[in-house]
Amino acid sequence: MRKTPVRRVPVGAPDVLIDRRADGTTLLRSPEALAPYPAKLTERFAHWARERPDHVFIAERDPGGAWRELTYGEAYARFRTIGQALLDRELSAERPVVILSDNDVEQALIALAAMHVGIPFAPVSSAYSLVSTDHEKLRYVVGLLTPGLVFAADAAKFGRAIEAVVPAETEVVVTRGAVPGRRTTPFAALEAGPATAAVDQAHAAVGPDTIAKFLLTSGSTGNPKAVINTQRMLCSNMQMIAQTLPFVLDPAPVLVDWLPWNHTFGGNHNFSLVIYGGGTLYIDDGKPVPGLIEKTVRNLREIAPTVYFNVPRGFEELVPYLRREPELRSKLFSRVQMLFYAGAGLAQPVWDAMDELAVQACGERILWVTGLGATETAPSVTFTRGDGVRSGMIGLPVPGVEVKLAPDGDKVEMRVRGPSVTPGYWRQPDLTRAAFDEEGYYRLGDAVAWVDAADPRKGLVFDGRVAEDFKLATGTWVSVGPLRAKFIAAAAPYVQDVVIAGLNRDWVGALVFPRLDECRALAPELPATAPPSGIVGHPAVRAKFQAMLDAFAREATGSSTRVARAILLDVPPSIDASEITDKGSINQRAVLKARAALADELYADPPGPRVIVAGKESR
Repeated sequence: MRKTPVRRVPVGAPDVLIDRRADGTTLLRSPEALAPYPAKLTERFAHWARERPDHVFIAERDPGGAWRELTYGEAYARFRTIGQALLDRELSAERPVVILSDNDVEQALIALAAMHVGIPFAPVSSAYSLVSTDHEKLRYVVGLLTPGLVFAADAAKFGRAIEAVVPAETEVVVTRGAVPGRRTTPFAALEAGPATAAVDQAHAAVGPDTIAKFLLTSGSTGNPKAVINTQRMLCSNMQMIAQTLPFVLDPAPVLVDWLPWNHTFGGNHNFSLVIYGGGTLYIDDGKPVPGLIEKTVRNLREIAPTVYFNVPRGFEELVPYLRREPELRSKLFSRVQMLFYAGAGLAQPVWDAMDELAVQACGERILWVTGLGATETAPSVTFTRGDGVRSGMIGLPVPGVEVKLAPDGDKVEMRVRGPSVTPGYWRQPDLTRAAFDEEGYYRLGDAVAWVDAADPRKGLVFDGRVAEDFKLATGTWVSVGPLRAKFIAAAAPYVQDVVIAGLNRDWVGALVFPRLDECRALAPELPATAPPSGIVGHPAVRAKFQAMLDAFAREATGSSTRVARAILLDVPPSIDASEITDKGSINQRAVLKARAALADELYADPPGPRVIVAGKESR
């Protein structure tokens, strides 16, 4: 399949300048200088509103299923009016806008209005309001940010969270409904008055160092950190992408995208990309889970994206539909110039399936691109370029950033400095100081290695998280990231995620979060009402995992890559216990802490009935 030609698109040259220091650190940068970029993101929006006012900027499904479209000209006029309303309320960095609900046109308008007049906003994961049972994280966020205005689309959905954590004196704006017993402002009221010269004056005062937004990142300790995102960060990163992957912006991008705007992938990378290139964003009302992936498929049957962004699970969920529907295949691959994944490693069978389906649809493969970035880097630091990419590769630095490779034990940590890097965390000076080294490089916490040390142009490969790795009692290091990725790939499609245990133990164990829908298919006689414990405990499911664990153990090269025992979990990760971040990523350390009794059960002798033992043989 790899011999089939890939669709040709222009990419930046895969080259790197290297400075090796005597202390063991290595500095990397692109030989290409970063070109000039706007001082503020809505400069680009104003440009497109003048040049192509009737071009669709954003669209979402209305309750009847039709696309509700908003052009650049319409959106610009509307968010200038909303900007006036925000100025009238004397909002500021000390009293920003906090957004609780999911992607929609109103959120886009209020976010653009705030950026346009220099008022920071903070999009918060809806899980903090709708999934959490105690609202402690949301309470912490509101206390940290002290919002002057809180926006939520649907009062009925978000009313309980608002009542629980938003102070009575804080204005609440909603698109639909009202919070019982509380005064709320209809979103339409923000557009009631005209924009005055004050909007233009405020916009003129916005500069590269103006705070555009606060993005929350969970970290490993529980309470969210508020990452300062400046206009310089957003605009410089867009220019970095424009020089590395110029085809993404020309022709004007068309995106069908579900990725949440409270996360840097969806909210900085994708949302800003559309604005920078004068493109169109179709808000995908689906998600890569059963019951919602069907909405994504419906949208892709109608809209052909020019580039397609998703997480690995999203591609995995799409493959069966693409196999069954030739017309869907033809639509998706008709003009897409790039398939881009982030957030985790993509299993090779899924990768191969997408390549095969593309060839069936259009006779050529589509370029796969991935990279590495963070909320603190706006996000892009590195990208792969050209064909020959495999899962785990992250490529080379984009123009404008400096990367430092710093030895850390037997790992090498990536650190980064440049205009796209945050100045720090809002009202958290201790965390800010700890995040940077003595030369001002941001510590990503990600370990990397060369794909081929003899040929640096092949780029870097992700080598796990520095803080996750641990030693067995024997002194052997376990590299958690690569082992997790390998285990998930080997157990596909039956595993959602896995947590690796074994600190100061003699061997590695695993706590496995199974995909219950796939596991249920192994036991079709199970009733639809079977609880998760009944699914993971079914003999057919256990037999499948026994066989996979045995095979995985046989392929291991030593104690650090051999998973000796596993337990299938029947309780999903908890956002309240910090087991899962708002981005959907597993927090390895938090799971092991919250489920310490289960981790101990892995190592009990003799093993309990829930424990699956690899090979049932001596270690």
